[in-house]
Amino acid sequence: MTDTHPTGPRLRAAFAMGSNELLERLFTPELRDRLASVADVVSGSVLTEFDSAEARAVLAGIDVLITGWGCPKVTPEVLDRAPSLRLIAHSAGTVKGHLHRACWERGVAVTTAAQVNGVPVAEFTLAVILLAGKDAFNASSLARQTRSGVAKTSLAAEIGNVGTTVGIIGASSIGRAVLQLLRPFKHRRLLADPTISAAEAAELGAELVPLDELMARSRIVSLHAPILPSTIGMIGAAQLQAMPDGATFINTARGVLVDHDALRAETGTGRISAFLDVTDPEPLPEGDLLYTLPNVVITPHIAGSLGNELPLMAASAVTEVEHLAAAEPLVHEVTLQVLDTMA
Repeated sequence: MTDTHPTGPRLRAAFAMGSNELLERLFTPELRDRLASVADVVSGSVLTEFDSAEARAVLAGIDVLITGWGCPKVTPEVLDRAPSLRLIAHSAGTVKGHLHRACWERGVAVTTAAQVNGVPVAEFTLAVILLAGKDAFNASSLARQTRSGVAKTSLAAEIGNVGTTVGIIGASSIGRAVLQLLRPFKHRRLLADPTISAAEAAELGAELVPLDELMARSRIVSLHAPILPSTIGMIGAAQLQAMPDGATFINTARGVLVDHDALRAETGTGRISAFLDVTDPEPLPEGDLLYTLPNVVITPHIAGSLGNELPLMAASAVTEVEHLAAAEPLVHEVTLQVLDTMA
């Protein structure tokens, strides 16, 4: 007799991502057990391609495809091979890189763990903001150079996190999360985003201002805008030149949002500092000026989920499958409207 769920036959699922190693890091035994309680995983290995006879056989029999980093692109041809597919649950952030719009056009539900992945990004950003408020990165560079301490009485009066103006660019889910994390602190908070009202910004604990005003008024600026035709290169020479002397620019969003030639020119003067978790290209070419500047800190795209944070994204995907099995609304569904505005 076929095992059935109250809403019908048990779901059949498969994984598609870069490697089995990634699958093991994402899906703990406990999460595998949760998934097995509502769905049969039809293949013990992840699909790293969709063209082989083995991959085609798996696709032909699944209702759910759980994707992750490195998933091959789901094209209309791939969808043709998966006639029963009802849900693509992504156990990572953006789905723009691997899902064709035909997924939505054919009625396949799509979910993402982007909001879960955004939590460590927001926490990472908060840490950078607080350290930038204390001018910790420049102080560390100076200590390495001089091998001596710095007299605290010689530090600029504006150093610290009391009354310092922090500008957040973008009321994205991560931008909003950063503003929420900043609430217990004593910063002044500005927000630039053309899609929300002043009242909505006030509810987020910030003053809504135009982008150029935010750049001119903020001692710390953190970028959280999505990639859109209108946002690519949105931070250019004019915006960086408007920043006050001693200000810090933070980017944990996407490198293409920033004109890197303008960034090299402005940070190269030593007038402002930058903390870059993302760059364009990524990584920067060997010998790039930004690697050499003492007032620029570069981290290799580590703000998002890593290590012991990865299972949180997998848990989000499993939750979506559980909701599908129970005929309940999905938690983090990606509509076409959401797709067009996500990072």
